[in-house]
Amino acid sequence: MVEGMNLVIVESPTKARTLARFLGQDYVIEATMGHVRDLPQKKMGIKIDDGKFEPEYVMTKKQEDKVQEIKKLSDGAKSIYLATDPDREGEAIAFHVQEMLKTSSSKSQRPKFERIVFHEITQHAIEGALKSPRAVDMQLVDAQQARRVLDRLVGYKLSPLLWKKVRRGLSAGRVQSVAVRLVVEKEREIEAFKSEEYWQIWVEVQKIQDATFKIQLAAKIANQEQAEKAERDLRVAEYVVVGVEKKEFMRTPPAPFTTSTLQQAAANRLGWSAKRTMQIAQGLYEEGYITYHRTDSTNIAAEAATMVSSFIVSSYGKKYALEKPRFYKTKSKVAQEAHEAVRPTEVGKERLDGVNRDQERLYEMIWKRFVACQMAEAEGFMTTIKVKASEYGLEAKGETVTFEGWYRLNGERENEARLPDVSEGEKLEFVDLVKEQKFTQPPARYNDASLIKALEEMGIGRPSTYAPTLSTIQDRQYVEKIEKRFKPTELGVAVNDFLVTNFPKIVDYEFTANMEYGLDEIANGEKKWEPVLSDFYGPFEDTLKNVGETALRVKVEVEKTGEKCPECKEGDLVIRIGRFGRFVACSRYPECKYKANFQNKIGMKCPKCSEGDVIVRRTRSRRTFYGCSRYPECDFASWTKPNKEVESGSS
Repeated sequence: MVEGMNLVIVESPTKARTLARFLGQDYVIEATMGHVRDLPQKKMGIKIDDGKFEPEYVMTKKQEDKVQEIKKLSDGAKSIYLATDPDREGEAIAFHVQEMLKTSSSKSQRPKFERIVFHEITQHAIEGALKSPRAVDMQLVDAQQARRVLDRLVGYKLSPLLWKKVRRGLSAGRVQSVAVRLVVEKEREIEAFKSEEYWQIWVEVQKIQDATFKIQLAAKIANQEQAEKAERDLRVAEYVVVGVEKKEFMRTPPAPFTTSTLQQAAANRLGWSAKRTMQIAQGLYEEGYITYHRTDSTNIAAEAATMVSSFIVSSYGKKYALEKPRFYKTKSKVAQEAHEAVRPTEVGKERLDGVNRDQERLYEMIWKRFVACQMAEAEGFMTTIKVKASEYGLEAKGETVTFEGWYRLNGERENEARLPDVSEGEKLEFVDLVKEQKFTQPPARYNDASLIKALEEMGIGRPSTYAPTLSTIQDRQYVEKIEKRFKPTELGVAVNDFLVTNFPKIVDYEFTANMEYGLDEIANGEKKWEPVLSDFYGPFEDTLKNVGETALRVKVEVEKTGEKCPECKEGDLVIRIGRFGRFVACSRYPECKYKANFQNKIGMKCPKCSEGDVIVRRTRSRRTFYGCSRYPECDFASWTKPNKEVESGSS
């Protein structure tokens, strides 16, 4: 490195390339490729002694090579700028880089270390960060270290016990175990649910010489007999308007995205997993298109609010803009990580060029949400028309938008029902009637969006943990996705029940949330990290010892296929879960060692060859795809479940 140059350290090559667009020739930018050191992979790596916890940090061969490159570049550097991400993990990476480079430099040649933080990779943000460098924040480093140590203690102490009491090869996690508990309890709600019959009746009526509209029977109809009687009566009844209610409304747009609301919106609108959303958002951030994507804050920088206000005036007109910026209250009790919501760095860029389709779709969502949050309220009125027909009461509800405001951008008028202008005492003409038998539905299983929302509302997890938590509980075979919703496996149920019975605190919602707040207090300098861990570890170690001595071994239930073993002709074929997913085995194992790949038949003919059953397999990063059971004779494959409309041919 040229003497007197400035070295800038970031995590990724993409981020380095983007920074290079804004920094001059006096700066050399290098990426660490993630963490430069971490806890060892094959042992706990924490020395525990009288309330003290000493982590043992190590480097892999790949990390050692990267560190050597950075050390060479640091020789002769005037200043070393630690420009890692603006969260606890980024602060920890900056700390470890600084410590390693300090030890490699002589006292006379030691460069000056500067920690710079920016929440968007733009010229303005980089220049501002360089003007106000600071030291590494050890409170944030301690909070991140406390989380790593805490999770390592739980994982490495609980996992051997699960091997002994449930099944070999299992592992446990602190936040992950709570997420599995939510999924298991939801499944039990579904199993305990008792469906009830009910009927809905819609009557189509019209104001004389006007368009028709529908009114719904308000009374509860419990069975077919009641429904048929109501139909007979309503077909010959006289319809009279008995009430018209109009209420004005002003609807405020939702807050700009945080990490969790972005993941929820992407799951609901695009069908993406939280992991996929974060990977795409990472690329948009590192390319300089959006602000930092790991945040639980809804704050908006003053200059960003001014920028979007000018854009709204020039693009839509002054009436769509606000006189003063709209600021949102952050829901998180201790909003940490980034200091702003997720937003575009340049609001004038409504669409991006040179990005892939996924990045384009996610950016569009972020852009619309941010611009909408600074637009005027939508205005209008809601109308309820109440109608009497014989002894039956019916009503219709709709709304009329008088000023669309932010609706103009987000198209939030899909459910708007148009109603005619009627007055009390006016008669309506009967046109037609439709009745429909329905049954109450059990609660829906969690999907990515609803599970993240539940964790966030309970105060469990933080922006950086949602995506890895959902990925981990699937990788460990504790839950599986069925049509994009989480269902616990037999193994997940067994592990959950063992933990709930024997380690109620570990999977207790309030206790886990309080641990998160404890980590936040460490980050804010209100508590020291080792006493927080010591308060947890003492009772946890006592419980470990007691459970190891007294708890009975858990039997994992298996699902029967209804078929006999083709090898021994005696045992039943059952579905078991192994390291690589589900497989079929004989119930007489180990006497009979028959096993085969799991094929979940869904009772459909292949849309290509019209012969074999279409089956479900798990492959390609554990994504489900559908293929023909006659493979390789028939190569039909589809990522989405086929139906009668699927055209023949491979996909």
